[in-house]
Order: sequence, then C-alpha cells, then structure tokens
Amino acid sequence: MTTSLLLRTIRSLALGLVLALASLPVPREVAAQDLTVSAAISLKDALEEIAAAFEGARPGVHVNLNLGASGDLQRQIEAGAPVDVFFSAATRNMDLLQQRGAVEARTRRDVACNRLVVVTRVDETGIATLEELESAERIAIGTPKSVPAGQYAKEALEAAGLWSRLHERYVFAENVRQALEYVKRGETEAGFVYRTDAAAGGEDVRIAFEVDRRLHGAITYPAAVVAGSRRRALAREFVEFVAGAGGQAALERHGFPLAPCGIAEDDA
Repeated sequence: MTTSLLLRTIRSLALGLVLALASLPVPREVAAQDLTVSAAISLKDALEEIAAAFEGARPGVHVNLNLGASGDLQRQIEAGAPVDVFFSAATRNMDLLQQRGAVEARTRRDVACNRLVVVTRVDETGIATLEELESAERIAIGTPKSVPAGQYAKEALEAAGLWSRLHERYVFAENVRQALEYVKRGETEAGFVYRTDAAAGGEDVRIAFEVDRRLHGAITYPAAVVAGSRRRALAREFVEFVAGAGGQAALERHGFPLAPCGIAEDDA
C-alpha cells in the first residue's frame, strides 16, 4: 500500500469514527434551578422536610427558604424582592398582595391551620386562663402589625377585655419563635405562640392553655406564586406539592391541623 493510499484510509477511518461518536446520545446536564420560598417562620420545620422531598424528586432543583414574620415578608415582596412562592400565617397578608397583583390568585391554596396557645416555663403553674395573665409581670407577644400570631393574640385579648389592661406588660417580638425564646430564657412569664412552635421550646417550656378559637380569626396558612417569579412553572409545582398528599402528611406530622380552618362544631 502506498503512503498516499494509507493516509487516505486513515483519514476515512477517522472521519467514520467521528461521525459514529457524534451520533451517540449525549447525556444532558441537569440545569440548576433555585426556587426562593418566603414563608412564615412557624412553618420552618415542616417546610424544611417538604423542601428536601421536593428537591429529591427533582434533580438540580434547590429550594431556598426565607423565613420570617408574614408582614415583613409581605413588605419584601412588595418592594420587589426576588421571591417565587409566599406562605403566610394569615390570610390578611396574602389578601393585600393579591389585591395589589403581587401574587397569582389562581395559584393560591390554603395549605394548613394552627392553634394559638399561651406558653410558660414548666415551673410556672399559676396561669391557665387569659384572665390569669394579670398575674404575669411580662408577656411575650408578636408585634401585631407584622406578626400574625400577635394579631390573633390582640384580637383574643380585646375580646376578653384585657388588651388595654395588660398593655404595659407586653414584650413585643419580631416573630413567634422569638416570643418563645423570651419565655424559654425566663425573660417573660408567659407568651403567645402557635401550638406547633411550643415543642421547639424543649423541656423548659409548657403549654399553659389553648386560646379559645372563638376569640380570634381562623389561623389559616395560604400559599401562592409571586407574580414576579422567574420560575413560575416550578413555583406552581411547589405550591401543589405542599397542597398534595405528601406535603399535607408532612404538615400533619409537624402538628398542623389541615385546612379548612373553621371552628369545629364542638367549639361553637
């Protein structure tokens, strides 16, 4: 075989190999997708579990949880914060965003309920009713304008005729977890939190009593896709995931009664 023929043969074989390799399916890399979820801090433990399950079912997806008081989160969204999904601990905050076109109304779902309780340290046994809060020198309560738990507590205290009488004793907190910490550290004798938060106080805190649900509005957690989301399809998937069987089971495991959140007949 001449040198020129040999070179032509090699080039032909090389070209054939390149074409053969080009025809093979090339595995595509999974594009990383970050989803930012702003949520009431009382949902922290449940949403961490749900987010991990959502990520596990969708390789490349990462859920960033931005936790805080619902009122503060609402204002962040109104200011244009890059948020994809909002979970509020009150319908009020979601209603305001919906009225202003800041969330997609058709994606809105009520995903959970809660109960308002008063907690004390375990060695405090003299508080078992709203009226007995008058024996406390300091009472932890979320700032009503931004913390739904604080707003519900204010409603209940007003209905019981106690809000003004106890006003000098309030220690206002930025969120329910901070109110719980005030009680746990002994900085206040009592505090208003959600039943689902009480367990986070550990052995130092106990539930003194549950606030009569007839004294305040139903504690409902709505979720919706934020109108400015850059990942609307994925955001809608996450909302439906939480509203679905798996998400609801996780919420129930963390102590959240499931929606609807009206007063039961035996409480009426």
